[in-house]
Amino acid sequence: MSEDTLTAPVQEHRFPCDQCGADLRFDPERGLLLCDHCGNTAEISGAGPWASGSIREIDLDAGIANRLSSQEMEETRVSKCPNCAAQVEFDPGVHAAECPFCATPVVTDTGRHRHIKPKGLLPFALDEKDARQAMTDWLGSLWFAPNGLQDYARKGRKMTGIYVPYWTFDADTQSAYRGERGTVYYETRRVRRNGKTETVQVAKVRWRSASGRVARFFDDVLVLASQSLPKRYTDALEPWDLSALEPYQPEFLAGFRAEAYSVELQDGFAEARHYMDRVITRDVKFDIGGDRQRIHDIDTRVADVTFKHILLPVWLAAYKYRGTTYRFVVNGRTGSVQGERPWSAWKIAFAVVLGLIVAAGVGFVAAMNQ
Repeated sequence: MSEDTLTAPVQEHRFPCDQCGADLRFDPERGLLLCDHCGNTAEISGAGPWASGSIREIDLDAGIANRLSSQEMEETRVSKCPNCAAQVEFDPGVHAAECPFCATPVVTDTGRHRHIKPKGLLPFALDEKDARQAMTDWLGSLWFAPNGLQDYARKGRKMTGIYVPYWTFDADTQSAYRGERGTVYYETRRVRRNGKTETVQVAKVRWRSASGRVARFFDDVLVLASQSLPKRYTDALEPWDLSALEPYQPEFLAGFRAEAYSVELQDGFAEARHYMDRVITRDVKFDIGGDRQRIHDIDTRVADVTFKHILLPVWLAAYKYRGTTYRFVVNGRTGSVQGERPWSAWKIAFAVVLGLIVAAGVGFVAAMNQ
């Protein structure tokens, strides 16, 4: 490992306004840096659909073997939440805060996290106001949600914009398989039912051996590199328009937080392989054809595997309401909302009682009409 890799600077994501010196933040609505103090704006150089350069893929073997150059690595100051183990980046001047993932108080330290530098990101397209409206609309659509939680979420503190870490993987696959193709045919039989003889058609399957090869190139298989939020929530925020990825520039992170990845590269690829194997199995069944398929074995050769580390935008709210933490996530591009389902005990009880009253009324009317 080179010396300059071990002494990489801490990334602060702070950009002073050249007019008043206050910190600029990335404004999703305008797509540029904005000073809330004096209103000054600044363009992000090299951003947008006509940006020069591309997002380069990295060889997977080099990444797993820790043979990446210092330009591919960085160090950031992070704090690990004692409750949910989230690793969130903080600016050097911040010494205490709440974990944005579970609302647990966190005392920051000077620990540094050395990791693979992001190659690209999707910038936020929704601001905090729009994300909050999407969340409150979602809460309002839920039956049996506590009214107090809806009011608390609507009037509570601001949501937190988080860039969540992901891996993407590309791979070229060639798969040889052996199996059987099943063709359904019918035999006519005479059977006795209820004292009568009937003619029925009985389905049968004729099996024949099958073998062959299938090939598929996998492009940008997306794997969550965080363990801070339930995967079912983040998966439900898809799809992400990865064709709109911007080359990574720290200016996009101004005013937001970024979570360091906690799923290591090799573990991320293992999850990607599970996904690839499922797709290859589907391809094999299609190639076998027929009415039914049996697969005996699949031998897959994987070549030219590359990866990149990217950041995707999520608005996050974590509220402690009556001793319970509720977490909500909003896709920072589309406004899609997912979260932990709150329940109101009294609303459920009222609905049950109302249902019993209605059922009793229906029964009474039916009895009177007899």
